[in-house]
Amino acid sequence: MPMRKPFENSPVAARVAPFGVFLFLTFAQNECGEAARYWIYVLKTLVGAWLIWVTWPQVKEMRAKLSWEAVVVGVGVCVLWVGLDGVCVNLSEGITGLGQKLGWSKPPEHPTPTLPWNPHAQFGDGSGAAWFYIAARILGSSLVVPFLEEVFFRSFLYRYIAKPDFESVSLSTFLPVPFILTAVIFASEHGQYWLSGLLCGFIYHWLVLRKQRLGDAIVAHGITNFLLGVWVVWKGAWQFW
Repeated sequence: MPMRKPFENSPVAARVAPFGVFLFLTFAQNECGEAARYWIYVLKTLVGAWLIWVTWPQVKEMRAKLSWEAVVVGVGVCVLWVGLDGVCVNLSEGITGLGQKLGWSKPPEHPTPTLPWNPHAQFGDGSGAAWFYIAARILGSSLVVPFLEEVFFRSFLYRYIAKPDFESVSLSTFLPVPFILTAVIFASEHGQYWLSGLLCGFIYHWLVLRKQRLGDAIVAHGITNFLLGVWVVWKGAWQFW
């Protein structure tokens, strides 16, 4: 199939390009206006799903595996994420304030507050459009994001830090420096929730090492994101989105 040819001879591209495209669209959705955040999320979810399909034959470890450990980890990480909400916010604000006092950073001259990702507020409470975008967010974060992120972080980046010929490194091999660096980089993409991201990065990778495969972490990640999405809608905790 022509669209798969660029990935057939490049194990790196097959694991990096889908995540890179998804990450680019994530940045774009926050720079194109308030309403654009929503339809760009739908777009990036569809593009991400398509890229998973395109790279499926080349990325052999990208196969979801259900196990009791995956369920426990998925539920547990969701509980951890919700439980650390206030801690993460206060810690991030404290670190920012300390940096400004020490002169390491300066407060923005014209701060522009970022509105929560809340379709009810944008399209009308209970409207069809609001529920469409909520469903898209839950489905995208549960069924697309876990494949892209786990393949990039726990499969590619972890092993590539250890050795450029990353495919020669077993997923079951524990390597302390790549383990920590991968979790730190994973945490950095979660903004003020970096502490939660760091801990769940460690936990998901522990699951990979325990099961000696990537699929359980993909399932656990999906369960976490699904339950967190339900929590967001149920409790109106839009800050998580």
